[in-house]
Amino acid sequence: MNRAASRVALVEDDDDLRASLAQSLQLAGLDVDAFDAVPPALAAIDADYPGVVVTDVRLPLVSGIELFRTLATRDAALPVILMTGHGDVAMAVDALKAGAWDFLTKPFDPADLIASVTRAGQTRALALENRRLRAAAEAEESDALIGASPAIRRLRAMIATLAGADIDLLIEGETGTGKELLARLIHGGGRRARRRFHMLACAALPEALVEGEVFATVGDGSIVAADGGTLFLDDIDRASPRLQDRLAQLIETRALPARGGDRVPVDVRVIATAREEPQRASDAIDPALLYRLAAVRLRMPPLRERREDVPMLFGHLVAQASARLRAPVPRLTDAARAHLLRHDWPGNVRELAHFAERLVLGLDPLGQGAGDPAAGAGDDEAPLPERIDAFERAAIVEALARSNGEVGAAIARLGIPRKTFYYKVQRLGIDLATLRRRAAGD
Repeated sequence: MNRAASRVALVEDDDDLRASLAQSLQLAGLDVDAFDAVPPALAAIDADYPGVVVTDVRLPLVSGIELFRTLATRDAALPVILMTGHGDVAMAVDALKAGAWDFLTKPFDPADLIASVTRAGQTRALALENRRLRAAAEAEESDALIGASPAIRRLRAMIATLAGADIDLLIEGETGTGKELLARLIHGGGRRARRRFHMLACAALPEALVEGEVFATVGDGSIVAADGGTLFLDDIDRASPRLQDRLAQLIETRALPARGGDRVPVDVRVIATAREEPQRASDAIDPALLYRLAAVRLRMPPLRERREDVPMLFGHLVAQASARLRAPVPRLTDAARAHLLRHDWPGNVRELAHFAERLVLGLDPLGQGAGDPAAGAGDDEAPLPERIDAFERAAIVEALARSNGEVGAAIARLGIPRKTFYYKVQRLGIDLATLRRRAAGD
């Protein structure tokens, strides 16, 4: 389904003509931002303006041609339609060659203007959607599933297969484990990546909007906006019974009911998320919906089940926070290392990310100077991978000391598989025999 940008910036200094054109555009269903000169128009139109610009060529102070040139430096993909007198045609043709969308010679039929604006609006909507998708893809690449635990490796290995399979999925997991991230990675790896990833927050959706907006046959908030892309149902287990019933019908028919008994087909792939808590999420999902939805069920493990991933993931999150906040990476104190090692992280990756941000901001998240960027000088200047290695080495040494040199007990304290423990000992150059003798008091 083609969507078009529905906004028009109209720049015309003739009050009567401006009012007349604005009325014609509004009757065609377009929202109009009207200006009588270039300066206020430039103040309101930025690179992400969700529409089309229509401007007269001859304007006081600054011409419409200058407006077009300035806007082209902000966003070359922004369509600009010029309105010209007969004496300005040659100037408009030159602007057309330079990238203007179209020009209309006065007097013109308002229908011609509406037709030109509609075509330009469709192009603008596509350009903005592609821009959003590229930005999302870049964000996904920087937020790929981080970790070396068996569960995360299995999920990473499945992404390409699931992305190409184009089947409906149910992703279960505790709050903050990264269920939406996994869904976006699957969407971005398949044929639907160029189309929309349309999120429906099932838990927060008022009942009144279910019929009036979500299941309407038009509108950006409707499921039809996901046509050709992915419909992401967040917290499906917290959806109302009415919403679950409607979603079950949608998944079964891949169509929305319309007036007169007709049905509007909707080509969507459905990916849903549900909680994994003491009361199983499936208990809260109507069987009619669950059986249609869960062609494949995935599970995002909590951090406490993949403790070996915490250092690597924390290093990634600290690097991201440092770049985003434009702040140096602080030294990781012993208190912070111990917290990372021993804490259960009930908020999972989301909680770990907040801890990383507080550390980078120097907000002393543990109340013990853990995030003080000025604390110490030694390893502050070391590259981030070296600091992560230092953290892992210190954690293993501490676990052995607290376990009196018993490897099995140390592994249990660390919460990592035996194979991972010995791999890290070898990679980090830890003299295990010496540490065991020292811890045992020999």
